[in-house]
Amino acid sequence: MFEIPPIPDKEYFTIGEVSRITQVPQYTLRYWENEFKLLRPVRKSSGQRRYHKEDVELVFKIKDLLYNKRYTIEGVKKYLVGGRKKKLIDLQTDLNFDIEHLPDSKFLREIKEELKQILKLLKK
Repeated sequence: MFEIPPIPDKEYFTIGEVSRITQVPQYTLRYWENEFKLLRPVRKSSGQRRYHKEDVELVFKIKDLLYNKRYTIEGVKKYLVGGRKKKLIDLQTDLNFDIEHLPDSKFLREIKEELKQILKLLKK
């Protein structure tokens, strides 16, 4: 299992900092932003990229999948999307459990119904 090295505790990182931390060239990071929809750093008004810690962790994950596990770009896309779907299914499972065990007051019944409607939308 690939372990992510320690990432400095900062609010955001520039592309140069992410490049140094991950040992991935800046031009590769820019390319990955075009290829992977999950890697979308926020842009300042000046246009400079602001990567959050989660973005840096995602860069490490993409790097591991491409270089160590030898996935293709398409394979990494499918892997990342599959991971998001699994998290969504886990969330739905947790919500189903909680919804069924909520006490019955008028306010909570309304919330329960809204949550059931949300779950129906998520399952589509």
